[in-house]
Amino acid sequence: MADALITLEAVSKRFGTVEAVRASSFSIADGEFFTMLGPSGCGKTTTLRMIAGFELPSGGRILLRGEDVTEVPPNRRPVNMVFQHYALFPHMSVLDNVAFGLKLKKVPKQERRRRALEMLEVVALDGLEQRKPQQLSGGQQQRVALARALINNPAALLLDEPLGALDVKLRRALQLELKRVQSETGTTFVYVTHDQEEALAMSDRIAVMNHGVVDQIGTPREIYEHPTTPFVADFVGSLNALEVVIDEVVGDSVVCRFGEVGRVVAPAPHGASSGSTWRIAVRPERVTIGTEQVAFDGGSRLSGTLQQVVYLGMLTQYHVDTPAGRVVSHRMNDEAGLSLETGAEVHVGWAADHTSVLGPASS
Repeated sequence: MADALITLEAVSKRFGTVEAVRASSFSIADGEFFTMLGPSGCGKTTTLRMIAGFELPSGGRILLRGEDVTEVPPNRRPVNMVFQHYALFPHMSVLDNVAFGLKLKKVPKQERRRRALEMLEVVALDGLEQRKPQQLSGGQQQRVALARALINNPAALLLDEPLGALDVKLRRALQLELKRVQSETGTTFVYVTHDQEEALAMSDRIAVMNHGVVDQIGTPREIYEHPTTPFVADFVGSLNALEVVIDEVVGDSVVCRFGEVGRVVAPAPHGASSGSTWRIAVRPERVTIGTEQVAFDGGSRLSGTLQQVVYLGMLTQYHVDTPAGRVVSHRMNDEAGLSLETGAEVHVGWAADHTSVLGPASS
């Protein structure tokens, strides 16, 4: 990546016999909101701490703007870190907390006050500069920590699940705030979370990690719409995963037939041949359902029995047993003309480009 701010080259980290991170290589662009997403123990926080300098890699190199900083201590790297626990100074005002880094750099008092007030305005806390941290809500404390980290104009801000302690509604509101602040300041954000919705909502790109390995890197749309591994497909969002036997390879597609009219169509994977079995996936919201045969030119179509209907407020889940396996369709509840009951014979279908191939079926 030509404009890379941070580059990891085959970076690994071992704790005794446990390899927490395995040969990770990727770059983060200057000004990018980059998220490392994965379950607990996947290596995302360890990777973030190596970028910050709090952990020394067992192998590989870390570059900042092309300079090798693998063994450079944290206080000499142009990055700041925001933790889940904000570690604000309880005896200091909001203003003094934010200006603390400038005070350590011996910036004149009037200058650091001016810059601290400007930063409080960026994080929408202007007017609260004289309060103490304990007089603020959890979301406000998070924004104080963010302002304190940003005031020194770091090349990158590293955030380790900073919204993890907040309730769901506040988390969602602050996701938008974080993205707004990142856009306004132009600072590179490197964000760690296990929350897939959080990653999809805020990120320019996402690295999905599993067992110390980066499984896939891409935009939120690429990660969600076109997962390249079974783990990514299963971890990010809900999906229909089916094992199908290829009947025919037609150009750049494969066709799996079920009865006279039923079929599943998918992009042809490398090595596909008639008779081979593959795992494919389609997102439930891409699956159309009705009592009439679904017409998709060149797409997938299956018939089956509606086994379960689950009401979820804005949408309803329809669980259909088909010759290819259980297929779930998510439909919005304001969709006109859709009234289906358990036991009904129904038809489902989806466009060919909404099918992802996850790999050969396990033997």
